[in-house]
Amino acid sequence: MSGDSPPDSNPFALFSRWLAEAGRLEINDPNAMALATVDADGLPDVRIVLLKAVDDHGFVFYTNTESQKGVQLEATGRAACVFHWKSLRRQVRVRGPVSRVSDEEADAYFATRPRGSRIGAWASEQSRPLARREELEAAVAAVTARYGDGPIPRPPHWTGFRIAPLSIEFWQDQPSRLHDRFVFRRPTPDAPWSTGARLFP
Repeated sequence: MSGDSPPDSNPFALFSRWLAEAGRLEINDPNAMALATVDADGLPDVRIVLLKAVDDHGFVFYTNTESQKGVQLEATGRAACVFHWKSLRRQVRVRGPVSRVSDEEADAYFATRPRGSRIGAWASEQSRPLARREELEAAVAAVTARYGDGPIPRPPHWTGFRIAPLSIEFWQDQPSRLHDRFVFRRPTPDAPWSTGARLFP
């Protein structure tokens, strides 16, 4: 990514190439990203989640809508995330508005999850106080008994969110901390991207 020219005219295409490289070289979870939201008091929250899909419409992850992040996402409709691939010495930052994926998209992804994860989505009251571990284990047992060997539907409180970025910044480590940084911007999710602008490291 060094040189005077922007790395690509389409930031999603460049991200997909970087993600594919990370998939070959990162030992654990190359799709892990730090997701930042803001609570009702304006205090930032950040946690690691897993990217489950990316295309020209945005970056998709899934969660319980009643969790802290789910409540914050619904309240503000905005988020930021960062990918850091240490083995590649690369980083990507994303910021933009957030919206729910369609029910069809959420259903399709939920059906691909391991059975235990589908049971957990029903059993866990994510982010809320848990008095004892046994309480969670009992909830898992109850959900397991309820569905037996049959299909497990997606809970109404569990879905995906899509970040439709207004900016995507690519960072590549370089010697002497003179890193390469390019940022792509657009005023709305439907607008064309500006050509990647180089930033001082």
